[in-house]
Amino acid sequence: MLEIRNLSKTFYPKTPEENRIFKDFNLIIEKNRCTTILGPNGCGKSTLFNMISGQIKNESGEIFINGKEITNLKEEQRANCIAKVNQDPTVGVCPSLNIEENMSIALKKGEKYTFKRLIKKSNEEYIKQKLKEVDLGLENKLKTKVKFLSGGQRQCLSLIMATLKKPDLLLLDEHTAALDPKTGRIVMDKTLELIQKEKITTLMITHNLRNAIDYSDRIIMLNHGKIVLDVKKGEITERELQDIYQKREDKEIYRVS
Repeated sequence: MLEIRNLSKTFYPKTPEENRIFKDFNLIIEKNRCTTILGPNGCGKSTLFNMISGQIKNESGEIFINGKEITNLKEEQRANCIAKVNQDPTVGVCPSLNIEENMSIALKKGEKYTFKRLIKKSNEEYIKQKLKEVDLGLENKLKTKVKFLSGGQRQCLSLIMATLKKPDLLLLDEHTAALDPKTGRIVMDKTLELIQKEKITTLMITHNLRNAIDYSDRIIMLNHGKIVLDVKKGEITERELQDIYQKREDKEIYRVS
């Protein structure tokens, strides 16, 4: 589904601050699976996501989604098949607009529209139904401005908006990191329900090892731009994962599924 071939990226090349993140990096992500990307700060997780989404450009290599090369597409062009939920609960929504307006914008993703004709009465029931699926009462707050929602409600709204048009690939960039543990667990439960129901291929960055174990079909650990762990669900315990995470070795592949 997602295939990365020989990807390379160096920041500040040919300067004293040169930092090579990836060199000839390869990865294949299966369709309709949730894959977690783990690793210490600076290992390349966010850089990988940003190259997939087109936010930053790789210096060499190719990226394919469903067999179609997207390497040279701009970020806004990739947005037609890739959606992203960020760590900051305010990034994926417009806080000054209400829930219905935010959802209407998400419905227009990839289309030209004017704000004057954004809200359609015919879409109201569909929007309510989509909001009802996360069971947080958002369907009863359509006229509430998003800035008045809790962090957890905002993240769930961001998630619904990101998946409303069923992207080929969903990127979750530490989307529960800014939430308290209880709320984060709720958002993770809602995330899993939604991506399984809609059959959305998902890549998730997290530092929460319990979430990686509980919610992923596959766990990949990076260090210095290399894969040092690649296991399927049920092949590793949280304790084993914690031990490997702490070692942060970058050469040995501990286990490959």
